[in-house]
Amino acid sequence: MRAHQPQLHLNPRWRQNDPYGAQERAILSQHAHAKARRILSRWPGYTPTPLRNLPGLAQRAAIARLDYKDEAERFAAAGLGSFKALGAPYALYVSLVARLRPRIGQTASLENLLQGRYADLTQALVAVCATDGNHGRALAWAARQLHCRCVIYVHPAVSAARREAIARQGAEVREAPGTYDDAVAACAEAARRERWLEISDTAYPGYWTTPRRIMQGYTVLVEETLAALADADIPTHVFVQCGVGGLAAALAGHLWERLGARRPRLIVVEPATAACLLASARQGRAVKVGGALATVMAGLACGQPSTLAWRLLERGATAFMTVSDESAIVALQQLARGSAGDPPVVGGESGVAGGAGLLTVAADAAIRDALALDERSRVLVIGSEGASDRELYQRYLHATADNVPSPTPD
Repeated sequence: MRAHQPQLHLNPRWRQNDPYGAQERAILSQHAHAKARRILSRWPGYTPTPLRNLPGLAQRAAIARLDYKDEAERFAAAGLGSFKALGAPYALYVSLVARLRPRIGQTASLENLLQGRYADLTQALVAVCATDGNHGRALAWAARQLHCRCVIYVHPAVSAARREAIARQGAEVREAPGTYDDAVAACAEAARRERWLEISDTAYPGYWTTPRRIMQGYTVLVEETLAALADADIPTHVFVQCGVGGLAAALAGHLWERLGARRPRLIVVEPATAACLLASARQGRAVKVGGALATVMAGLACGQPSTLAWRLLERGATAFMTVSDESAIVALQQLARGSAGDPPVVGGESGVAGGAGLLTVAADAAIRDALALDERSRVLVIGSEGASDRELYQRYLHATADNVPSPTPD
């Protein structure tokens, strides 16, 4: 394997005892969480995803406890299998309610929308987003459930299998040249031009209401996790992967408000080639990183953070770090094969990046010390996706140190 020295940035703005303030509560709050949960818990097929305790891998990492929130099971029967299924459906529902209210004179219920009561109106509406795969699939599914049309923008690095999975949900898939960030721009332009419902999960100047709703949907998985843990097992550390930052911000905000000074240290994990949050933390402001952003962790190949997520992470994240493609593949393999009696867990190459971060830190004494990770630590990792591209997953599962698959799609 190619040598990779992980980068680590300790956030000087993070303070364990800082209160959850008005700026943070304007983005994520217990009240907003309750509204999202009320809607999502009524969605057909909703059930909390498993929280898997992995004592074997915990022993290997020399920590007291490791819990893995398995989002591969999220609406798996519908072919979704990622945390994104909590964000796009909720945001689309709220957007449809707002668009329909002037026409029908009331708030459309989720049940009426699912049953097609307003299909004569919703079928004229188009939901649109940009995606690396999972968010677009979730939006396409939700649009079909709620009887509206859907257009999804992808970039050239999105694999054929992921495009096909989106199309199977009934969406029109369009390719924009460049990177994920270019696809976001193309999506935004189309939404403005056509008056479509933009359901992108990243905030930028002038666009933040819908990304906020998406992050509010993500807080449902955080509360599910807390509900599954005994008080003595509340984590001391969370390792969470980051693309534009929505999931990490949802964890940071919800845990901060719920637990206060008991909140865990939160470590943001990014691919070494697409570390826009780490760069932002070093600069003290949201910045864009350039380059091809090529990584096997395709769902994290983002060059620019969500401005809304950054507002939570700039004080809510303890540290920012990078991992290599090789370390993500090793984490994928270790989870799939089980470790010292652990059950096998299927996690996609992007979904296991937080676990790769933990294993990277566990092997480096200096970083362990910097993050106060020791044999008493209780760690939470979010397995944010299953094998969203089965062929790629099999290639990564059987990869060797001398045969690391290219991040370039077929």
